[in-house]
Amino acid sequence: MVRVAVVGAGVSGLAATKCCLDEGLEPTCFEQSQDIGGLWRYTEHIEAGRPSLYPSVISNTSKEMSAFSDFPFPEHFPVFLPNALLLDYLRRYAEHFSLREHIRFGTTVVSIRKHPDFATTGRWSVVTEAGGKQTSEVFDAVMVCSGNFSEPSLPLQCFPGIERFQGQYFHSRQYKHPDVFQGRHVLVVGMGNSGVDIAVEASRVAAKVTISTTRGAWLLSRVFEHGYPWDMILNTRLMSLIKTNLPGPLSWWLINYKVNKWFNHENYGLQPEKRYFLPVLNDDLPSYILTGRITIKPGVKEFKDNSVLFHNCPEEEPIDIVVFCTGYNVSFPFLEESVVRVENKHASLYKYVFPTHLQKPTLAVLGLIKPLGAIMPVAEMQARWVSRVFKGRGANVSPPVPQNAAQTHFILPAREIPELRILKTEWLVYLDTLASFIGAKPSVLGLLCTDPWLALTIFFGPCSPYQYRLGGPGHWEGARQAILTQWDRVLKPTRTRVPAGSSSSFPSFLIVVGFLLLLAAVIFGF
Repeated sequence: MVRVAVVGAGVSGLAATKCCLDEGLEPTCFEQSQDIGGLWRYTEHIEAGRPSLYPSVISNTSKEMSAFSDFPFPEHFPVFLPNALLLDYLRRYAEHFSLREHIRFGTTVVSIRKHPDFATTGRWSVVTEAGGKQTSEVFDAVMVCSGNFSEPSLPLQCFPGIERFQGQYFHSRQYKHPDVFQGRHVLVVGMGNSGVDIAVEASRVAAKVTISTTRGAWLLSRVFEHGYPWDMILNTRLMSLIKTNLPGPLSWWLINYKVNKWFNHENYGLQPEKRYFLPVLNDDLPSYILTGRITIKPGVKEFKDNSVLFHNCPEEEPIDIVVFCTGYNVSFPFLEESVVRVENKHASLYKYVFPTHLQKPTLAVLGLIKPLGAIMPVAEMQARWVSRVFKGRGANVSPPVPQNAAQTHFILPAREIPELRILKTEWLVYLDTLASFIGAKPSVLGLLCTDPWLALTIFFGPCSPYQYRLGGPGHWEGARQAILTQWDRVLKPTRTRVPAGSSSSFPSFLIVVGFLLLLAAVIFGF
């Protein structure tokens, strides 16, 4: 029996444990706290080494696109989930697949080192601590699922004058409730998802709120075209085909057009300076800018005793409190630096998972990626691939070390990683790549001959995770039905005043233009 150590019982750790069981491996999941959930388990106090959540956090991806591929969310759950309901889903998942019996709670991983016979066996010595007592065990493989939201990045050296600022400042990890901003002048530095959320909450009680952003950002609303969830409209195989095949300038124009349909970003001071597309999700910011609750400013030039100067702005802005939303460092304190190697300010991971230089592919890092889409299906797909590699079933990692740089994906070292630069990739393309490694990628053309309605739904509809359970290892009998009823589960919690009818107008669209567009897709080489 292959013994696998899983570090962390959050989203990635639960998926890793379940996938190991599916492959007949023997997982032991180490969780330093007393419960599962990782990032999604809210606590009022901040725990060292754990992510810290504020109580108002809601998922940025819809339930149908965020589900594990063989475990849909309950139909009565809202489309976007408050953190408490997402935690409830994770608990249901753990119970359904009997995962808790494989988790050691209150156990901290102290160190993971190569076993003396690593060169021949690939085994690891894992030292853990529980109740003040350390234990050493040997495992055949390791899955690192500790996440990247525990060590805040607070580069104060980048903000001249901060040492003489007489107001209060803190990192967004310390934020819990907006009461601290009551009647005060607030500056939020950075406009990732947390920065915008905190600014919006602060503006309801503060005297004034200012967001400082150097590069701007695209802003998406959870409510997208025709009121449907944004990711169920944007993350389709058709859209992915268009985005990946258009010339760069045309693709940039399409992105501009899509995101500016809601509002003109340039008019609101938000137009990004560079051509990257990892947007911020928030439903309120534009209206709060219009009503004067929030002001957008460029990057901070210098802090004064009770004010701040911005670049290209001659006037000082009075400030009482500063929230630094400057992201998190990626660190693995239990690993030697040589395991996830940092060279020339880069650490290399094959397909964002396997350290490229290890002699044996027996250690994997899961969830260290920020796609334009839900992280849960990505972490699960990584776990499905990795567990099959650990099982010795091929899965396109023989050897895992790429022979040319084009196959290697790089990240900056911990001290230099801002939140938006952690391993960005095209969500659907990445999922398809890993799915093809294990033989779970759906064949649209093959289905067109055997199940045309399903083929059209898969190609034109949202790429929900259930697609990756239609065939191959881990095949789930309920996958087809889950795909065809996904819009029913979206509308169930919203159509509460009138009887539920047809799932959406989307199938009508498929009937009218489906075959024609699919033919065009075939011509373009899909």
